[in-house]
Amino acid sequence: MDEKFEKIIIESAALFRKYGIRSLSMDDISRELGISKKTIYQYVANKAELIEKILEWFTNNNLCMRSEKNHEANAIDDLLSFSLIVQEESNESTPAILFDLQKYYPDVFKRFSVKKNELVFDHLKRNMLKGIEEGLYRTDLDVDLVSHLYVKKLTDSHDVDFLNTHQLSFSRVFEVMFDNHIRGISNEKGLAYFESKKVKKQL
Repeated sequence: MDEKFEKIIIESAALFRKYGIRSLSMDDISRELGISKKTIYQYVANKAELIEKILEWFTNNNLCMRSEKNHEANAIDDLLSFSLIVQEESNESTPAILFDLQKYYPDVFKRFSVKKNELVFDHLKRNMLKGIEEGLYRTDLDVDLVSHLYVKKLTDSHDVDFLNTHQLSFSRVFEVMFDNHIRGISNEKGLAYFESKKVKKQL
């Protein structure tokens, strides 16, 4: 990616997180970044395309590139690392940002969600096959179904109404969901290893 465009994406994303998506116009972004709108329009046609490029960039950098760095780890360590990546990426999306995306840019949000869910599904499936081979996960797992169920729960965990109604943070919901997932797929050996990692984390 063009270095100048990457800078525009990173700085625009920071502005959206700070001020929200709906409230910022292309004029605001141009002024805050100290560049002309003409420069921005060399890369994107409008605000919707800029938002889509930001989402693509964060998905590719956070989920794709970083998740590929854990092939040396065992399945549980890999899953713990990947869960942090997913949580960090999700924490970037505040309830206000998610609301604006779903209401004002539904097509962009849908494409982003589909891509993200595909990446998470593929990683979970590979991880479970690896964990079974390493003797850490149950051998009777329906790998495809469990992966689909986890992705569905991850999607539901971003429900703004649910979070607000129950006064929950995404981080808390994700923590419980992930703990339940790993306990559900691990065998006795895997669960013992997972518990040892949790103890070390608390020390």
